[in-house]
Amino acid sequence: MPILGADMTAGTLVVWRKQPGDRVEKGDIVAEVETEKGLIEVEVFTSGVIERLLVEPGTKVPVGTPLAIIREDGAPTAVAGAASAAALAEAPPVTSPPVETVRARISPAARKRAAELGVDLATVRATGPGGAMTREDVERAATSAAAPAQPTPVRPAGMRQVIAAAMSRSKREIPHYYLSTSIDMYQAMRWLTDENGRRSVADRLLYGVLLIKAVALALREVPELNASWSGSQAVPSDAIHVGVAISLRHGGLVAPALHHTDRQSLDELMRHLRDLTARARAGSLRSSELSDSTITVTSIGDAGVETVFGIIYPPQVAIVGFGRVAERPWAVGGQVVSRPVVNATLSADHRVTDGHRGSRFLLAVNRLLQEPSKL
Repeated sequence: MPILGADMTAGTLVVWRKQPGDRVEKGDIVAEVETEKGLIEVEVFTSGVIERLLVEPGTKVPVGTPLAIIREDGAPTAVAGAASAAALAEAPPVTSPPVETVRARISPAARKRAAELGVDLATVRATGPGGAMTREDVERAATSAAAPAQPTPVRPAGMRQVIAAAMSRSKREIPHYYLSTSIDMYQAMRWLTDENGRRSVADRLLYGVLLIKAVALALREVPELNASWSGSQAVPSDAIHVGVAISLRHGGLVAPALHHTDRQSLDELMRHLRDLTARARAGSLRSSELSDSTITVTSIGDAGVETVFGIIYPPQVAIVGFGRVAERPWAVGGQVVSRPVVNATLSADHRVTDGHRGSRFLLAVNRLLQEPSKL
């Protein structure tokens, strides 16, 4: 059972996508797991043939419990969902406690249609064979004239508890320091307006992708912020996976990763951000998207707030915040003019970096946003 959050302790196996004898490649989806954050697709991190399934659907098991055994090509068997085969011998016997909030099996077509229509899968009544959720079920939920079924309060309440535990741990264990700077967005917004003027509506960019890409590139200059805290030291990450905070319709939030953010073009980031947001709200994220983030970006400008100081999400060592872009008086060439300005903040772990390095990072973000065509 993979860990999909700093304070996740267990998950419920809902369904196996693969069976014994099936061949799997690294990155394949092998199972679906129910957590407080929704239904998560579990990937494998090795290639081979599934030898044995160790957990029955409907079983809630602790993080780290072996879920399956994979026979790797030319190698000893490996345990899916655990660090090594040795974990199998050390793991406690897998029991079958009562099923908690087991979701119906969802067809790929239904999941895709739900993302397109913005339908929360938790509100859809499944009527397909064997209790499966179909595309028609999703469309019926989206177009029904009757009031939609209200989601159970269990998951929102459970998610708030998970968030509370993670944030309490963060403030208790991590010595935060905070920095803020105001960034002139005139060049960025003018470039974005010109660029979108040449595009179709479906291909237009949101200014948020400029912020995300600038953060990713700035991490190349201050790589200490792109790390995780393990034991008593920071472990730097070679890859830059920016987690994007996404609010959910029924409360709570998740921060799935945009993998290799610094290597993606703005168009690629826009496509992936739209897809990530839709799947987060439809409850169909992948396990790697919830566990791979190396830093988080939170932007609440759409809520009308000008400044946000985030709380670091363990085991990360920094979080970047952006408020709304607001017109302000700005000194340019000895004259005061009106400019679109955004407040950028950094909350960072003082065990890993200090204000000098944090300042360098924010200045890099500022500089990069002054040349948006190079992002």
